[in-house]
Amino acid sequence: MEKPVYILNGPNLNMLGGREPGIYGGKTLVDIETDCREKATALNVSVEFRQSNHEGVLVDWVQEAAEHAAGIIINPGAYGHTSIALHDAIRAIAPLPVIEVHLSNIHAREPFRHQTMIAPVAIGMICGLGHLGYSLALEALAARL
Repeated sequence: MEKPVYILNGPNLNMLGGREPGIYGGKTLVDIETDCREKATALNVSVEFRQSNHEGVLVDWVQEAAEHAAGIIINPGAYGHTSIALHDAIRAIAPLPVIEVHLSNIHAREPFRHQTMIAPVAIGMICGLGHLGYSLALEALAARL
């Protein structure tokens, strides 16, 4: 069996659907997972979909992906702007491809959200396209694999 694409989600994404829908949309994380599984089936890839509010757990999953995944799509949430640990973990697993996703357009929000620690170690970033960003990231990663 081929290795899955890990889709990792960071803090507060478990609150989607009720959390600031004007910014993050009305879909829940379960809805996004369902969409990702449907897209993955259409692309003939499998996915491992996970969420944690804990930085160290996300780091553990990135490290695990080095052996068990074909690539990573990560929505690091706020950790994207602050986590040197996630940056270092992703850098350590190169050349495994990583795509960063954000539901909102981080460049149109508060200045502290304009930069991420993940972007310099990712092959690409999709932001501002809501839940569609995940599907687009899956397409891009599948094409690269």
